[in-house]
Amino acid sequence: MTYAEANLAFPIRYSTFPNGAGIGMLILRAIPRPCHPVKLKTYSDLVKPAVLRQPVYIPGRPIELVAHEFDLDSRDVIKLASNENPLGPSPKAVEAVKGALPEAHLYPENECYFLKRRIAEARALQPDQLVVGAGSNEIIYLLGHAFIDRHIEVIVGQNAFIAYKLATLLFGGALVEVPLRDYTHDLQAMLAAVTKRTRLMFLPSPNNPTGTANEEGEILRLVSDLPEHVILCVDEAYAEYLDHAPDLRPAIEGGRKVICLRTFSKIYGLASLRIGYGYADPELAGFLNRVRPPFNVSSAAQAAALAALDDTGFVRQSRRLNREGRRQLGRGLTDLGLSYVPSCGNFLLVQFENCSKVFLDLQARGIIVRPLTGYQLPNHLRISVGTAKQNASLLAALDAVAHS
Repeated sequence: MTYAEANLAFPIRYSTFPNGAGIGMLILRAIPRPCHPVKLKTYSDLVKPAVLRQPVYIPGRPIELVAHEFDLDSRDVIKLASNENPLGPSPKAVEAVKGALPEAHLYPENECYFLKRRIAEARALQPDQLVVGAGSNEIIYLLGHAFIDRHIEVIVGQNAFIAYKLATLLFGGALVEVPLRDYTHDLQAMLAAVTKRTRLMFLPSPNNPTGTANEEGEILRLVSDLPEHVILCVDEAYAEYLDHAPDLRPAIEGGRKVICLRTFSKIYGLASLRIGYGYADPELAGFLNRVRPPFNVSSAAQAAALAALDDTGFVRQSRRLNREGRRQLGRGLTDLGLSYVPSCGNFLLVQFENCSKVFLDLQARGIIVRPLTGYQLPNHLRISVGTAKQNASLLAALDAVAHS
């Protein structure tokens, strides 16, 4: 109840009486009278309008929940829904986490000092070019904090990673979705969509969930053609799966407004630890570090990332397994008469006539894949590349579903 509402309910009478020193005292007396009911505001009345309109991110279903719902042993459930590394985490990272846990009572090092220097050494960057986040996903939201408001337009591909859309809408920006061409980002169409209000453009390459990648030359042409008021964010979450990833570092050094994102969630197998980084011009990195929450990356995550960067043998093994797994799935899907999009990542986009039924039938058989209605791809499922045994189980289950 506000002061004004209280005054309406209990009017105040003011009286003055002398005290012992002969000085008048002001006495306030509330005079009760019938109180009219006051309509209390709900949280919906108080929350920012953008939150009311905000879509909710729907992740891949967890193993434990699917096992519970379908009365399965969780050890027999195969999750091919979230593009995780089927080999698990980097073994060196696991040992580093064990070493960090005895100091879990201490706050983490806030600046990721040692990790930044190790990343800078590995990537031929400077530490002040880096911002480290709780997954590269957090850096997308840091860009929103720093650059997006209701006057700003953000350009994304229509079937791109949904976090760009979620961040734009949350910060009140205007989302400009450009259709993909043959499941690939149409860079000329994205350039044509730029206006004076455009501040950010997101380009994931390879793209999640289609798996397609743009060539380095066309990305560099886009960088060159963009006006200076537009910041291009190139999401390189799956770049380690490419034979030759585009190199945007010279463009950054040349003064182009570009930031690139990398993650430890995919090829390094550290998804649950939530750690990734962005590299850009030091001024841009400084602004993102300014809006970054304190202690946003745990000590365990920092230790794991440091160790994973040195686990080059694990990275090579993961890349080789993924390359073989993509071929295995491609052959099997073709034999089943299913269409899929050739992928540069660790997953395949597969077309089905009845996605909802296939999605549920696979779960009943202990295999989790990812529906893509939220990505405007209702006739497709995204299937992560697993081990050879997991891939064979998936293909056998798809064959059984087709004949059920």
